[in-house]
This record gives sequence, structure tokens and C-alpha cells, in this order.
Amino acid sequence: MLLDKKNLFANIPELLSQESFETLLTRDGIRLERIISHGHTTPAGEWYDQPWDEWVVLLSGSASLQFEGEEPLQLIPGDYLFIPARCRHRVEATDKQVKSVWLALHLNQDV
Repeated sequence: MLLDKKNLFANIPELLSQESFETLLTRDGIRLERIISHGHTTPAGEWYDQPWDEWVVLLSGSASLQFEGEEPLQLIPGDYLFIPARCRHRVEATDKQVKSVWLALHLNQDV
């Protein structure tokens, strides 16, 4: 058995012109990814409207998520939430001082 130890905070780019998405693991129906944000937002007028469920956790930095029809939700490290399929949402803000590192687990997805 070969184990390939890695670190979620390793190899974080110094400069990010756009958010970084890195797939860490895929299995039937699931995908785990690391997302790195640094002052990034979802473009104005755009929404995520995914046909699969998603569970996210913020590991560092801070973020504000907007769910359609709701007040923005502020996240700090350690906060996590489940986003059901077709729940329209967007990233309103991410930390401009500290890189925001997320884990996103996409469920019931064709991988």
C-alpha cells in the first residue's frame, strides 16, 4: 500500500489572478476539491446553480456567501455548511489579506 501524504496548506500560489480549484480526490459520485480565494468573488449577476449537493468548509481566511433571497452569510475558519442541489448561491467576498482555503465535497455528481 502506497500512501501519498500531502498538506492542504502546501503549494499555495503567491499570486492568484483568479480562484484556484484543485481536485484532491474522486470516487463514484463524489469529488473533493481544494479552493483558494484571495479577494475573489463570483462575477456580478452570476450564480452557482449546481445539479449536485455540495458540502464546504472554510479552513483559513474569511468569506461571505449569498444565497438567493437570503442575507449574506459570513464564514470564518472552521465554519461549514451543506448546500443542496439547485440552491442558487454566490461568493460575495473573500479575505483580501489572508488567503481563504476551502474544501468542497461535491456529492451525487458524475465524475
